Amino acid sequence: MTACTIIGLGEAGATYAAALVAAGHTVAGFDPVAPSTPAGVTRAATAAEACAGAEIVLVLTGAAAARSVARECLPVLSEGSCYADFTSSSPGVMQELGQLPSKAHFADVAILGPVSALGEKTPLMVSGPGARAVAGLLAPLGMDVEIAEGEPGAAMAHKLLRSVLMKGMASVVVEAVQAGRAAGLEPWIRGQIASQLAGDGQAVIDRFLTGTAKHALRRSKEMQDTASYLSDLGVPAEMTTASATALTRIAREPAPALR
Repeated sequence: MTACTIIGLGEAGATYAAALVAAGHTVAGFDPVAPSTPAGVTRAATAAEACAGAEIVLVLTGAAAARSVARECLPVLSEGSCYADFTSSSPGVMQELGQLPSKAHFADVAILGPVSALGEKTPLMVSGPGARAVAGLLAPLGMDVEIAEGEPGAAMAHKLLRSVLMKGMASVVVEAVQAGRAAGLEPWIRGQIASQLAGDGQAVIDRFLTGTAKHALRRSKEMQDTASYLSDLGVPAEMTTASATALTRIAREPAPALR
């Protein structure tokens, strides 16, 4: 069994801690604010104390704390251990942390989904010198862990590119459903959204790439009118307004090439 440390015992940290304890690993943890400690986890007074003797450290704090946690924990880790940063820091920050002096192997870990919904089964992507250590610990627990080739930052680069789609699409769906509800047409707009999310995904991408460029000018005017309609309904229209702006720009650019 492995001596593990979890830094950050919020929702995600507690989820991974519980899974590791259930698998028989020894788990220490630290969190300055979390009100409770998962069963079986030994909670330390400081992050450095929690890392003492650890073979692998999983950092599940907010991105704002990534640098300070790394600077506190990396110096105390032993030769051959692993420091795995799960924070949503930028690829540049991951590269920076991966270059800090340490005997530990650094890993950049991207969580590719909502832990609140999928728990410890949420897919992960990991890169950096410690990638195989992370996969070796978590994959036997039934977790989907994909290793991305490259240095620290490679996994997070994949995640942020995915976020362009996932967070943007989620925001558009929220705006569309709110508008549909205000117009008394929520079931209809939900059906429209569901139909667009089904079918041949690659064909839809190609249609978006070619159709958007071809009809960008007309569609920008349509989205301006749509934003005005949402205003009349009393619904915020940030995504619709942004789409109108983007379409105006796209209308001035060369059409993108397909694969």
